Amino acid sequence: MKFKKFQFLILLCFIGFLFTDCNGGEQQAKEDIPSDTPSEITPETPVDDPMDNLGIGPVKSVVLGELDQAMVEEGKKLYNAKCTACHNIKTRLIGPPQAGVLKRRSPEWVMNMILNPTEMIKKDPIAIKLLKEFNNVPMTEQGLTEEEARKILEYFRTVD
Repeated sequence: MKFKKFQFLILLCFIGFLFTDCNGGEQQAKEDIPSDTPSEITPETPVDDPMDNLGIGPVKSVVLGELDQAMVEEGKKLYNAKCTACHNIKTRLIGPPQAGVLKRRSPEWVMNMILNPTEMIKKDPIAIKLLKEFNNVPMTEQGLTEEEARKILEYFRTVD
């Protein structure tokens, strides 16, 4: 009987640890919100044509040619490994869904958001609005290369 009580206590401690750890992570995410995000940009602030916005980062130009199926497959694997904790193709999770993203954003903006989310949520008006719309939970830096971001973009072309 004492052994079962001991197991029960261990289980309770473990569950308590999980809840404490999760709350700490949520607090950390809120602390990561940049303090220099312009407060005058709100979800109601008009944005010029989003398709003209290239975002802020290393990608200045993307030429979309014929769909590259090998890149699509690699991009899907990268997306599943790096993005699905916060994103789903068709439904809203912590972050926005990606279905149709290339109808709403330029390819350059998408790649720069993947590669440079910290600076984007500080300076890009669309990224700032998305940050506010999604409860001030900033997108996490994934440490992807430009080539990997391009593969994810190619995958996104197939889910539009």
